[in-house]
Amino acid sequence: MDNKEQAFITMVGKYKKTIYTVCYFFSQDEEEVKDYFQEILINLWKGFEDFRGESSLKTWIWRVSLNTCTNQERKKKRSVQTVPLSVDIDLYNDTDTHSRQIQQLYDRISRLDVFDRAIILLWLENMSYQDIANVVGISLSAVTTRLFRIKEQLKAMSND
Repeated sequence: MDNKEQAFITMVGKYKKTIYTVCYFFSQDEEEVKDYFQEILINLWKGFEDFRGESSLKTWIWRVSLNTCTNQERKKKRSVQTVPLSVDIDLYNDTDTHSRQIQQLYDRISRLDVFDRAIILLWLENMSYQDIANVVGISLSAVTTRLFRIKEQLKAMSND
């Protein structure tokens, strides 16, 4: 194993949780999450040698992960819709109040457009506005404005 491969494996081990966070944000289907994760790893590997360190490694991984999932979502919308097999066990249907609130928030966020979902995900991960701007490639003021509008949209959805 050469140094590049070892460095890549170390990086993936360190940021695996971040990558999975993005994957689970875009889908709760276990197989789809695995597909997203694999696509992200492929894209990270393709860009690994060219990473110039102009941003932090974490910011670069967020950006690649979000872009990959966003692109996969766009492809999915253009392709034929499939119906998943039903399973008798519902791992996501907890009955306690906290779990229901989280599920309601997730349901509302899933109704946002893909770009806004990415921004709110980063905000929910407690990233600074500047880091969010770096990850999604917009200005700091645009992040501030979009987050305000996204929060207003989410509030309005509570009346639905």
